[in-house]
Amino acid sequence: MRNTYLVCYDISDDTRLRRVHKTMTGFGDRLQYSVFECKFAQADLARCRHALEKLIHHREDQVLFVDLGPVEGRGERVITAIGRAYSTLDAPCIIVDGEDDRGEVAGTKRRVDAIQRARMERAERAEEEE
Repeated sequence: MRNTYLVCYDISDDTRLRRVHKTMTGFGDRLQYSVFECKFAQADLARCRHALEKLIHHREDQVLFVDLGPVEGRGERVITAIGRAYSTLDAPCIIVDGEDDRGEVAGTKRRVDAIQRARMERAERAEEEE
């Protein structure tokens, strides 16, 4: 089964940024300069992750894979944004993050905690508005 993913990246070096952008053009459709929509089977996702992991600097760069669900049955693209940036808070995502000195993924727990805090704050604001 193929799923639709948003692949978003933040690369701190211009040379790596160009390489990542060129690599991503082979995997999906560009929505913005550093945001691509890709339709991946599991093997395609693994190939893309592997290609990007070789290009990025794991301590400085970040690539997000946001799973939007199955390609079939989704209907028209429903990604819209005006003003505020598109939020990944409601979509499951895979974080390709830097590694710490022991070779373990660092920062992922902090980001998950931040997402959970943001969800709670948003729910609290919604309750206050009611």
